[in-house]
Amino acid sequence: MTKTAVIIGGGISGIFVMKDLLEKKTAAKEDLKIVLIKREESGWVSVCGLPYALRGWYEIEKVVINKPEFFTEQGVDFRTNTEVEWINTDDKTLKLKEKETLKYDYLVIATGRKPALPEVIEQSTLKNIFTLNSMEDALEIEAAIKSGTVKNALVRGRGIIALQAAAATSANHIKTTVLAGPPSLLPGGLDPDMGDMLKDWMQNQGIEFILEKKPITGLREDKGTVSSVLIGEGGEKEIPAEMIVIAKGMRPNVRLAVEAGIETGHTGGIITDSTLHVKKRGSYLKEVYALGDCIEVIDGITLRPRLNQLASTSVVQANVISDNIISDIEGNPCLYSSYDPCVGPVVAEIAGMNFGSVGVTTEAAERAGIKTISGKATKLTKARYFPGAKPLTMKLIFDAFSMRLIGAQMISEVPVSDRVNEMAVAIRARVTAEDLESTERCFDPSLSLLVDVTVDAAQEALKNKLIC
Repeated sequence: MTKTAVIIGGGISGIFVMKDLLEKKTAAKEDLKIVLIKREESGWVSVCGLPYALRGWYEIEKVVINKPEFFTEQGVDFRTNTEVEWINTDDKTLKLKEKETLKYDYLVIATGRKPALPEVIEQSTLKNIFTLNSMEDALEIEAAIKSGTVKNALVRGRGIIALQAAAATSANHIKTTVLAGPPSLLPGGLDPDMGDMLKDWMQNQGIEFILEKKPITGLREDKGTVSSVLIGEGGEKEIPAEMIVIAKGMRPNVRLAVEAGIETGHTGGIITDSTLHVKKRGSYLKEVYALGDCIEVIDGITLRPRLNQLASTSVVQANVISDNIISDIEGNPCLYSSYDPCVGPVVAEIAGMNFGSVGVTTEAAERAGIKTISGKATKLTKARYFPGAKPLTMKLIFDAFSMRLIGAQMISEVPVSDRVNEMAVAIRARVTAEDLESTERCFDPSLSLLVDVTVDAAQEALKNKLIC
């Protein structure tokens, strides 16, 4: 008997559930029909690659991994330009805005996130006001940049998307101002002392920052296009801007779930159990799953709910959901899997500077009642006489009682992804400062230093422990 799995959302979360089900369904005894529904016209798009395309590294079209036809040829009912109007979990149906009703055996909610738009922006009909959440958004921003009429840009936000948008407009010789709250950049991943290093770097490239609690309170126009932005109560300050990019406060897109009676947490994300089933009327629904930017997860350090809106998180969650759907179809518990509390490793290149973090920041630890001791060090990544030797600053955060690693942050002109992954494993393995100090590390002067910056940062933390 054929089972039907319907996936709502064609971002990285929905695409990977679909891909994993395609790969795993060949082992199922029963047939599985896969339906994917997305609002956009595109197929599989690498949204994370859009800011780099806007900087001119490659054409925007190159972020298209697969067109819809690629998946329809594999038997997927891949529906683009389609929206779901409502979900009824009691009779296992959903209705499309085109008035069609679909029946499902398994439902996967992967509706993603949406930026928090200031009221004055939400109500505006002026041209050249954008978000950066899709390929369509990027194409519109690119058109505005290439029009030659944009001399000034305002970016609202201080997260990765906002800063990469600022880097893109600045790279196109547009005077760029970033408006965000205090005290510094990337507060979800960096302590202020580390965030300030990135801010200084971007300021040296001509990007200006207003890190104050000043809302956007008004807009001025020129022939239907935004020309400047008024900020602060009463519009106390005016900033020239022929283009605005809003990338602040990415909120889980949960309207469909909430209207269906599915529960959300205090973070605004959908509540799930460890197998990513959603919750309704106090019980978890066996046939309904959710993942990605629209759900809240459990933090691996604080054990409290949080949002973790990262593509790498979605990939792991997609594997769990596909395992559990196939396990249920097969009636084989050995195929089942669960999603662990997350530590959220993240990296990004912003305006030529690389940042990475994993675990908790000092502030997040303090909010959870965890007292911390940290160590910070700056060293070259290889011998000073080798070409390409660049400094790397690393900050390690430890639980003050156990000296177990609970957070790591780094800033460098060279890539830091391998180091972030190393620290993610170390956090999960409950590695201590003493472990990091005494662990043997590889050495070659063309690739590394004899005493790595990790060791120096751990030793600094141990010194601070003694002082404490």
